[in-house]
Amino acid sequence: MSIWDFFVWLFWIYVLFACIWIFISVFVDIFRDRTLNGWGKALWVLFLVFLPFLAAFIYLIARGRGMAERNAARSQAAQAEANEYIRSVANSGGGSAAAEIESAKRLLDAGTITPAEFDALKAKALASAS
Repeated sequence: MSIWDFFVWLFWIYVLFACIWIFISVFVDIFRDRTLNGWGKALWVLFLVFLPFLAAFIYLIARGRGMAERNAARSQAAQAEANEYIRSVANSGGGSAAAEIESAKRLLDAGTITPAEFDALKAKALASAS
């Protein structure tokens, strides 16, 4: 086996993985597309099963822009959810010292804790804020 045979095999393996990646991407997009009804999805899947290369090329040409837009929208939504989660954890996780002291003050006013316990909670909140 020569070095050229190795490069030819390497090329065909690359082509195989690229095709598999494209087919998976198209299948995923078909099922995630909310604008495409059930019959449309079924027809695209049948087309992809019986004429995979032709169907994938037609799908990418006809619906490629929408595929990219849907992918970008999903990415932005996931980023927004992650940012919201981080904000909620940052606000409630440690909590601000003022919020903790206010909560302890309410407990003191309700008679649930003693003034000594309030002072301990206040000192702990101030120490964690530093």
